[in-house]
Amino acid sequence: PDKEYICIGVKASNYFMPTETLSEKGPGGGGWILMDMTLAVKTREGKVWSKDEKGYPRIWAIGDCNYACVEGPGKPDDWPIPPIPKISYPGEEEAIIAMKNLEKVDKIVFHGQKTDKFGNPLEMATMHWPWGAGMFATSLGPHDACFVAGANWQKNSGLMCVWGAPCAVQKEIIEASKVNECAYGLVGRLIWHFVHHTPVHLFGGGPRWGY
Repeated sequence: PDKEYICIGVKASNYFMPTETLSEKGPGGGGWILMDMTLAVKTREGKVWSKDEKGYPRIWAIGDCNYACVEGPGKPDDWPIPPIPKISYPGEEEAIIAMKNLEKVDKIVFHGQKTDKFGNPLEMATMHWPWGAGMFATSLGPHDACFVAGANWQKNSGLMCVWGAPCAVQKEIIEASKVNECAYGLVGRLIWHFVHHTPVHLFGGGPRWGY
């Protein structure tokens, strides 16, 4: 390439958490909150850190604060959750999963429910490598940008499918509509609501019938 941009400099700011719950490595030298497959905070020994007297987790870590992966044997490609980019899409997906797990714990502990409306056992939902984590719209100035889709945890994956001025417009639309959604605007909600509230998952690692 004619130019290569290396955008790094991420640093953890999780000083308020006990050392036993923070990673020893990772971007910026470590210090990220460790989580299990349900996004519950765990210790370096792999034990759930926030269990109540009945054994259910009560604290979850989502978004930029967490370790963004669940380690396992072998190389990162073989881990239960390979490293996830610290961008908005995975953070929002994690928020949905953590919220659903919180609601399930509430139903089990405080309402005595054991099954959902369809008779299925209430079980904690697990995180996955979200397909939307492989989409990046990167600004390269006021009138230039590039958009990569289809990337995953493997090196050199993904395809740059939009670039130049059209991508700069695309990024403006994304930002404006997301801000509108966060402000509970109608247009933003119509565009983005079902991105993370899809009732049926046909691909992407999520459960078939949603969370």
